[in-house]
Amino acid sequence: MKFVVTAGPTREPLDPVRYLSNRSSGKMGYAIAAAALEEHHAVTLISGPVVLAAPSGAETIRVTTGDEMFDAVAAQLDGCDIFVMCAAVCDYRPARYTPQKMKTQRLPFSLTLVPTRDILASLTSAQRSCFIVGFAAETQELEANAARKLREKNCDLLVANDVSRADVGMDSDDNELLIFFPNGERRKLPRAKKTELARALLKIILDAREKCLTKKS
Repeated sequence: MKFVVTAGPTREPLDPVRYLSNRSSGKMGYAIAAAALEEHHAVTLISGPVVLAAPSGAETIRVTTGDEMFDAVAAQLDGCDIFVMCAAVCDYRPARYTPQKMKTQRLPFSLTLVPTRDILASLTSAQRSCFIVGFAAETQELEANAARKLREKNCDLLVANDVSRADVGMDSDDNELLIFFPNGERRKLPRAKKTELARALLKIILDAREKCLTKKS
């Protein structure tokens, strides 16, 4: 079975030395890729800038910007069985890129931002045959926001986590996941190492895909 997994942050450049990004470490996405490899699945890992070593056996594609990640994902979806969109893509980018370093001035500075392309919504709105797993990192109203994202992004399954806490989520080796299904079912994976959660999550994904295929047949 072929998995395509995205992981890590993206960076949107302002000038040659500055960029917008976020705190995603990529650990959860890398753990999911490693768990799929352990079960002898083929894995393409599309990774933003992280300091992690790629799992042995994965085809790893490294990208920086959201547009680069979009292009890489779009090129890999053909023949994909399960797409796991775990990356934390920047929602905005600077409206204008300055090719030379902007000089520091001791004055107020205003930066105009424009939305980046919504990779998950863009790719799931088209006809596709792969099973889509989305992720939602929330700081408030996790359940309401995650349920809405599941519907709006046309996912087959959505994994949510609370990133307002310092002990789990971004930058941490641990996580705590709440999984949302289109039929309204919800399942919680309590706090554990991301490597352990990835193995449990993989089983849930494979089981959900099998049920989805059974319904269609």
